Amino acid sequence: MQQTESYQEMDALHREIDRAFEDFFPAPAPSSRSAFLPGRLARGYPLVNVHEDKDHLYVEALAPGIDPGSLNLTVVHNNLTISGEKKGPPDDIKPEAFHREERASGKFVRTITLPVEIDDSKVSAEYKNGLLLITLPKSEKAKPKQISVQVS
Repeated sequence: MQQTESYQEMDALHREIDRAFEDFFPAPAPSSRSAFLPGRLARGYPLVNVHEDKDHLYVEALAPGIDPGSLNLTVVHNNLTISGEKKGPPDDIKPEAFHREERASGKFVRTITLPVEIDDSKVSAEYKNGLLLITLPKSEKAKPKQISVQVS
């Protein structure tokens, strides 16, 4: 009983501190929110790795538990936007039944500026084992060109 009260007091203090920071640093409009994870707004969700080879950019987004049908990818110029929704627990589980609830749920949007221009007509994506794997072919303008030097 005493442990539960301590947890509730700490949780109330945590919410009070969050409210104080929200008053001091006003949050952006809900539509521009970058993640649903509390305290993770600066970093964004999903977490990504971006790497490249000569012809492609590759984005690996860590997104376990997401319904692939809710995922939406858009590419405009050199910006990739990933949006979707991570479902919460089933409705038949009441909030008071939880002893601990650390896995976040809700809608998310993340825009990543890509280092080069890509050919948006050939982008492909696959969701596999909790990873969203996106292949973005570089535009011809972005690929390195070999220029021969004339000797006179």
